[in-house]
Amino acid sequence: MVFEFTQDCITGIDTIDEEHRNLFALLSKAYNLASTEYHSDYYQELKNMLEELDEYAETHFTHEEEYMTQIRDPELIRQRAQHTFFRDKIREYEFVNIDHEEEQQRVLTELVRFLAKWLYRHILSSDILIGKLPPLEEWMIRENPCEFTDDYLTGIALVDAEHKELFRIVDKANQLVKSFDELSGYDSIIEILNELKEYTKEHFSDEEEYMESIQYEGLSAQKRAHEAFIDKLENIDLAQIDANPQEYLQELLEFLLGWLINHILYTDKKIPVK
Repeated sequence: MVFEFTQDCITGIDTIDEEHRNLFALLSKAYNLASTEYHSDYYQELKNMLEELDEYAETHFTHEEEYMTQIRDPELIRQRAQHTFFRDKIREYEFVNIDHEEEQQRVLTELVRFLAKWLYRHILSSDILIGKLPPLEEWMIRENPCEFTDDYLTGIALVDAEHKELFRIVDKANQLVKSFDELSGYDSIIEILNELKEYTKEHFSDEEEYMESIQYEGLSAQKRAHEAFIDKLENIDLAQIDANPQEYLQELLEFLLGWLINHILYTDKKIPVK
């Protein structure tokens, strides 16, 4: 099996895209080793693969973060945290005892599962935004960055109405975060985030149904992007909200708003009007 680097994973930044292709090649290599019918001792192969993955990811993350620093990309802080998580996870495997074949197979299977999930999610929900959003000090200085403007209109009545509602919910959450009250604010925030999650699912379903009705060729890529965004909402870290509510929620809302703006401007506006 080959894990394909597909069109919807392309960021348009040549160096980053080429390095992503190589990461997908390493994923395929790990999968092929894990799925070999005859399993003999492959201690050294697994060790070499983990080292190669660690070194290559380090190089790639450095290039990616340097580029984002140059363009003052608003996703940089979040990207650094995701990169650190990836490094730590890979290095955990380097300390696992893989002397026995059963452990080698278990580690390989876990590694493939982790790589596939993390790579697709990270690229489709974060990397795809690199260079697409205005620098933080420009797009966040608007009086209300959550305001739905004519720039976001697709011309599809249902889609535009639902986008307006999504912006309204994000704006409501943003206002709550700005005036956060630790005594009563937590429950209100959780309630709004649940509202956003449920309404987003409803909107994506309606949007996909419309695209299906016109047999839109970009439907598959849209579904993957929608799944990545829903995954982000499903995996909100409640412990982080509890420990550092304002900072975590502000970063989360910046991500959600940034993704929504980018998705509408560069993806949804390509959907033909019936």
